[in-house]
Amino acid sequence: QVQLVESGGGLVQPGGSLRLSCAASGRSFSNTAMGWYRPAPGKQRELVATITKGGTTNYADSVKGRFTISRDNAKNTVDLRMNSLKPEDTAVYYCNVRVYKLGPSTDYWGRGTQVTVSS
Repeated sequence: QVQLVESGGGLVQPGGSLRLSCAASGRSFSNTAMGWYRPAPGKQRELVATITKGGTTNYADSVKGRFTISRDNAKNTVDLRMNSLKPEDTAVYYCNVRVYKLGPSTDYWGRGTQVTVSS
């Protein structure tokens, strides 16, 4: 059974930084994308950033230049470095692993970690 354990959320002032980490376990993650999502108006969750096993990244426009996603394939971890945080970044951030295979992909989710940006 896949388990995703997130850490690193908290309270930070506008302009500050946080790093989120997610450790995945329970299966092979050889053909996966890992990433972070957060709730958004009108959507269940919106993509914040994703990274493939090969290192290809994708970012939401709202976080480009401020957030950096990285992945350690040996440890099955994914980190999100968040700089220049804004109040609108306040949200619960969910770690995601998407497993690609023949047929539809499968998503696994962590429980979420709260990020609050406030003075």
